[in-house]
Amino acid sequence: MNPTEEALMARYMMLLFIPEGRSPEDAAAESPKWAAYTQELHDAGAFVSGEALQGNETATLLRVRDGETQLTDGPFAEAKEYLAGYYVVEADDLDAALAWAAKVPNAVYGTVEVRPVMDVGAATTA
Repeated sequence: MNPTEEALMARYMMLLFIPEGRSPEDAAAESPKWAAYTQELHDAGAFVSGEALQGNETATLLRVRDGETQLTDGPFAEAKEYLAGYYVVEADDLDAALAWAAKVPNAVYGTVEVRPVMDVGAATTA
């Protein structure tokens, strides 16, 4: 890929939500699917970053109100799905990013939220 093509690529974050209550056995059975998907992203040159997150019960919510820091240990809200991880991919456009999102293993039982990553440098100079 030449530098001009690279400059045209946008970054998209795919937030991976899975239903509460999935068993460790379900997760273990899916491990090869996740490895294959991640390898496909790498092979295509689309992978930027990605991580799995620990369970919702490990979350801490932080707010600062009137100068006071407030911490709430998770789970902090009743939810049917929780954020389990993310990928950041490079894609030509939203349609290409959505095509990658449709291949994420949890898309068939959870939710994949796709958002463009803001170019903060461009936003601050505009």
